[in-house]
Amino acid sequence: MSTHDRLFGYQHAFDHPITVIIVSAVALALALSLPTILLLSKLGKIDDKLRKELVARCVSWMIMAPVMLVPILLGAAWTIVVITFASLLCYREFARATGLFRHRLASFIVVLGILGIHFAALDHWYGFFVALPSLTIAILAASQIIQDQPKGYIQRVALAVVGFLLFGVCMGHLSFYANDVNYRPMLIMILAGAQLNDVFAFCSGKLFGRRKLAPNTSPNKTIEGFIGAFILTTTLVAIMAHYVYMDTPLDQPVRLICLGMIVSVGGAMGDLMLSSIKRDLGIKDMGSFIPGHGGALDRCNSLLLVVPATFHYIGFYVGIGLDGATRIITGEG
Repeated sequence: MSTHDRLFGYQHAFDHPITVIIVSAVALALALSLPTILLLSKLGKIDDKLRKELVARCVSWMIMAPVMLVPILLGAAWTIVVITFASLLCYREFARATGLFRHRLASFIVVLGILGIHFAALDHWYGFFVALPSLTIAILAASQIIQDQPKGYIQRVALAVVGFLLFGVCMGHLSFYANDVNYRPMLIMILAGAQLNDVFAFCSGKLFGRRKLAPNTSPNKTIEGFIGAFILTTTLVAIMAHYVYMDTPLDQPVRLICLGMIVSVGGAMGDLMLSSIKRDLGIKDMGSFIPGHGGALDRCNSLLLVVPATFHYIGFYVGIGLDGATRIITGEG
């Protein structure tokens, strides 16, 4: 596949069977979700409060699923553009919640760093991609010295570095996936695994939950929910990965299971990480524009730790984007 086809070749959207299967499964699940909820409500299996919560979540997913999937199907360029926008939106919510937005210079540098990371991904310039984190952090630290405001220096720099690492570096790895010729099934597999891990934990917790997983951090999460999600997500991701990476060094049972475990545990830890931040700040959600889900960051939290972990795990065995042209914008490849 040529670079142009990878970036804009929507006609190749369904070349891989895993892409077809997952997109079809998502469409079927969304089509059946509301009728199923209404049926369970009429049968008295769920109460009114849970019914309203589930309906709100389903309606939100009917909006979010196309937002996630359509750019991936259209091409790598559109994928990176949407991920960049999501990264900036997540950072905006984080900066407003923590008060970091008041420190305009620090926020400006973080935004430039985020844009630089995603540009490096779009350009397929891995050297620049791996250099930007240390360079951006150094600039952040230096910029706050120049302001000659030592009071609050540690807090300003630390918050800016955390924001850049989470929403620039971690989310940037999601963009860099798009440099692989096989990026569609890879990205859809990871997105599906991370998002379904939340769904599996929610359902398992509602059905079997008794013991709290982290009561001070997230009172609604249970050990049973975590275990149920761990089993289901690990199994599902291992099966999907088998077909995505068939006949590669990654296509071995233990390695596939480890990949599934990374997605499940990483997703749960990302969720708890954001819950810890919100508890520390004393807020319920980072935003409110997604009914039943909060803000963009509330929805992307499970990806923050999953994406870089899976990127380097997969890269170790099969590499990512190794066969594609590099520096496609700066013209040095």
